[in-house]
Amino acid sequence: MLTGPATIQDDAEQIIKQYSDMVYRLAVSNMKSRSDADDVYQEVFLRYIKEIKKGAAFESDEHIKAWLIRVTINCCKTLCTSAWFRRTTELNDNITDEFDSFSDSGFDLHNVLMKLPQKYRSIIHLYYYEQYSTEEIAVILEEKSSTVRTKLTRARAKLKEILKGDYLDE
Repeated sequence: MLTGPATIQDDAEQIIKQYSDMVYRLAVSNMKSRSDADDVYQEVFLRYIKEIKKGAAFESDEHIKAWLIRVTINCCKTLCTSAWFRRTTELNDNITDEFDSFSDSGFDLHNVLMKLPQKYRSIIHLYYYEQYSTEEIAVILEEKSSTVRTKLTRARAKLKEILKGDYLDE
């Protein structure tokens, strides 16, 4: 259990270093711009600090990771449904650096994923990037595992359709 302010700060710094990439990648995969992903990233870790200051006890690193993923997805959903967000227009900011693992293939994976609906991007990210099973994703997203498998199948079909039409011309 954390006791002093120095201990809370040290713990928060360690957790931020350990999970910052994961939270940021998940935020970017759910949002359509880096600035929105930055807002989500900041909000997630502010909520984590508030939780540990309130005395929340996390059982393990997996518990912290699952909590951060759940909060990241919730923050993304909250931002996407806010009145402010719906009234903004998208600026063209390309996010290609660390997300473009298929640059040799001639297409930008991140832009392809951004064409998917948000509900599918979360599942694709958790399944392929974070290596969670469908059962683990179901627990994290608080959905039935059959729903997660259905969404994953539909996401794959949509990706195939997008790739066939835009990139593969078959």
